Amino acid sequence: MHWVVGIDEAGYGPNLGPLVQAAVALRLPDDDPAGWNTLKSVVRRCKEKADGRLLIDDSKKVYTRGGLAALERNLWPITAADRSSVGELLWGQEELPKWGEDLNAETWFDSGDLVPVEVDPASLWEKFENARTALGERWYADFRIVPTPRFNQIVDEFQSKAVVLSRGLIELAAGMYARIPSTESIRFLCDKHGGRNFYAGIIQEAFPTGYVIAEKESAEESRYRVELLARRIVISFRPRADGDSVAVALASMWCKYLREVCMRQFNRFWAEHVPGIKPTAGYPVDAKRFFAEIQTAMNALKMTNDQVWRKR
Repeated sequence: MHWVVGIDEAGYGPNLGPLVQAAVALRLPDDDPAGWNTLKSVVRRCKEKADGRLLIDDSKKVYTRGGLAALERNLWPITAADRSSVGELLWGQEELPKWGEDLNAETWFDSGDLVPVEVDPASLWEKFENARTALGERWYADFRIVPTPRFNQIVDEFQSKAVVLSRGLIELAAGMYARIPSTESIRFLCDKHGGRNFYAGIIQEAFPTGYVIAEKESAEESRYRVELLARRIVISFRPRADGDSVAVALASMWCKYLREVCMRQFNRFWAEHVPGIKPTAGYPVDAKRFFAEIQTAMNALKMTNDQVWRKR
């Protein structure tokens, strides 16, 4: 057995709203790092018929089958039996992390907002007991949410928005390494960052006491191993990795879900100040429409463009 950690993001391309990154760790057999065979009795993909199993797949595919409710219906049965606040979901009872401070500073963010929004978790809890048993208690999830002001600060400092993704990856990978029992090996599976093929420098920052060796660097896959650590570490970057692994698919679904929850709060906040405004998903074209319509309210609230609109 070994650990597989899937890492993904949502909201890298929009002009409005936060970037969300998530890591999900699953303990899987050595001969099934993808996890689909191990979990096939309780997990299905979108290409398979609905038959009572959890739907775990690329978040965009799941979302098109039922929006926010579809994500909640398949995430909550393995998460909690009752509603919780967004803050409890994101950082629990732990000390508020730095990224949580940045998020709490947002005028639109409400850490007390209850989730899930559209499903009753209690009704799902008993129904999917078999899925929780198959996954076991030994699985973890971790998140990073980067709101616009912090996003712009990083862009100003490094003149690159790619650094925002890299920093989140470094924090999530290092955090999972510290959290997972030290006797077991870890395989990280990540979606590629655009067309980038070279990640050795990023990995070295995540594991500063290790020695990074590139095994493959190509458009199809960039794969590395980290030597001189207490256990074996392998990190792979692939395009569309969320279709290759249960862990990455779950990370993808958490990213999409949390991004949608945040945008729901974002739109609710601005609707209070601009009655009748049409909600936005924050992506180019419609983001320009929305940004133009909130200008008067922004001036009244003494908010600058950098607090709302991403520079890149």
